[in-house]
Amino acid sequence: MGKVSVGLRGWRFNEDEIFTDDEQFKPLEEIPTDPKQRLLRLLTLVDKPCDGCYLLHGEANKRQCNPAEFVYGEPMDEVLLCADHEPDFIYWYQEAGGSDLRGDEAFADRFHQWFADGNRAPEAFGGTEVVETDPEALPDLPDAREIRERLEENYEPHKINLREYLDEPNESTDHLTDDELAELDLETDYPSRDE
Repeated sequence: MGKVSVGLRGWRFNEDEIFTDDEQFKPLEEIPTDPKQRLLRLLTLVDKPCDGCYLLHGEANKRQCNPAEFVYGEPMDEVLLCADHEPDFIYWYQEAGGSDLRGDEAFADRFHQWFADGNRAPEAFGGTEVVETDPEALPDLPDAREIRERLEENYEPHKINLREYLDEPNESTDHLTDDELAELDLETDYPSRDE
């Protein structure tokens, strides 16, 4: 088995990591973390517009944007492109320093800024040639609801004992049980002493 793109071209998966021997998607719990994360992210990306088109037309004229056909970068910091704007990205990546940002949190933002500043690939730049061997042979990607249901079936909440991370006893949490500590909402913005 080789490498394949699913949904959008760009991210490539090892077939044996995501497909069974009879060419169906493996259950999510059997897919390694990185490919699983990319597959789950693809569910939210396949209907999105091209970033280049969006930068040109904006939210008000979103209907004029081409749908994305390519995805580059890392999940949650990806660049989505149509066939018209993919050469601009490839040029930026290969010739304008984009490859130096591979894996960097600023990857997508820096491409967007470069593009928004009016930069484009030269006319003579050919981009990349994509060879499709048998795109119809890929199984259908499960829909988002099916994947959510699979995830919820096997979800086990993980409790963390915050006392393990304290350097010294803290009287504000000493009275709490381990279960109460594990359920503290640490995402909430609590006022600081300065507020």
